[in-house]
Amino acid sequence: MLKVKSAGLGFRHGSAVNPVLQDISFRVEACGSCAIIGPSGCGKTSLLFLLAGLLQPTAGSIEITGNPRSGTILQNFGLFPWKTVGQNIGLGLVIQGANRDRVHRRVEQLLDEMGLVGFGEHYPGQLSGGMQQRVALARALAVDPEILFMDEPLSSLDALTRERLQNLILDVWQSKKITTVLVTHSIEEAVFLGKRIIVLSRRPGRVLRIVENSEAGCIDYRQTENYFHQCTELRAILQGEYDGQEA
Repeated sequence: MLKVKSAGLGFRHGSAVNPVLQDISFRVEACGSCAIIGPSGCGKTSLLFLLAGLLQPTAGSIEITGNPRSGTILQNFGLFPWKTVGQNIGLGLVIQGANRDRVHRRVEQLLDEMGLVGFGEHYPGQLSGGMQQRVALARALAVDPEILFMDEPLSSLDALTRERLQNLILDVWQSKKITTVLVTHSIEEAVFLGKRIIVLSRRPGRVLRIVENSEAGCIDYRQTENYFHQCTELRAILQGEYDGQEA
């Protein structure tokens, strides 16, 4: 569904161009899952924005098959604090011009699917971090996306809440057959959720390695020997990018 060919990105600063990404190439199959990981500042979010069409590459190309609907989950949830949970979830449909009945039915369905029944009239500030993240996921799913872009969606959550929501994302990916692209700092999260893992170098970001991770997608994958092996391999690849850097 996604084909990235020698893509690059740079921002002009005065007479100079500061490169962010260089010569990025990879593919994501329809209904596949891809995790993007790398050191802080390497351009992971910029790459996600290129894929989502929020930025344009300054070199190379990004091709998307057809004209698929997409949903995006930003860091720190991106919820509007002055809108209720129900209004946040239904926002995309309202922007698309859906009628009130359709918006109401879809919001009620997603409140049920996300375990948020009874919270539709609450405001984001009245919810826990995990609940806010479920609202953000519900808002992205409300428009029935074929591709879901996620920018470190679980980074601010405690370990157990994070694992539960990883399981929820896994279930959404499999049950709804959505192509997912996830940016994360977590090695364990990348291995659990990405059947293909794109490892980026320090800035300007280049593709260090594309790790095939065929067992991702199994709810019990965390308890397997291969999961531990993949995490160890990924940590070793990334360690080389951190060696010699100051903390």
